[in-house]
Amino acid sequence: RMRIATPDGRLTAPLQGVPKVAAYGQGGLLDVVLDRDFAQNNTIYFCFAEPADGGARTAMARAILADDSKLDDVKVIFRQDGPLSGGNHYGCRIAQSADNNLFLTTGEHFTDRAEAQKLTSHLGKIVRIKPDGSVPDDNPFVGRKDAKPEIWSYGHRNAQGAAIHPVTGKLWEHEH
Repeated sequence: RMRIATPDGRLTAPLQGVPKVAAYGQGGLLDVVLDRDFAQNNTIYFCFAEPADGGARTAMARAILADDSKLDDVKVIFRQDGPLSGGNHYGCRIAQSADNNLFLTTGEHFTDRAEAQKLTSHLGKIVRIKPDGSVPDDNPFVGRKDAKPEIWSYGHRNAQGAAIHPVTGKLWEHEH
């Protein structure tokens, strides 16, 4: 469930429109951020463990917070490709840079650690996408047939934090 917490600590009823979530093990709804222009567009981004046949994967969605009761225009803009998780190491932290691109951390699902070194899967990576889910032209692996174009950085275990430095604009992340 996704709820809004008011400044006085009151919680709304669960928002309608949240997609199905794999809420077991370390999975669930794992991060939510407001778009840089939220005051004008009411857009939010959230990442979650998305159920799939035989497990779950990290996914990120974009939605419009219509009011305090529902999400509208929910669209999954990224789905992790690679072996599915049995319930561990989703990563799933979001940071939006000044150019509006989105960074998303992904875990290596604990049992698939070697995938973090492979450019052919999204496990153990930091990906960078545009708000519509497309890939920025200047991502480091764009145009390589042996790599996923969304990859920004690889070799991560399970990144649990991501933030954009307010002065330099560089991505900072931390992990296990």
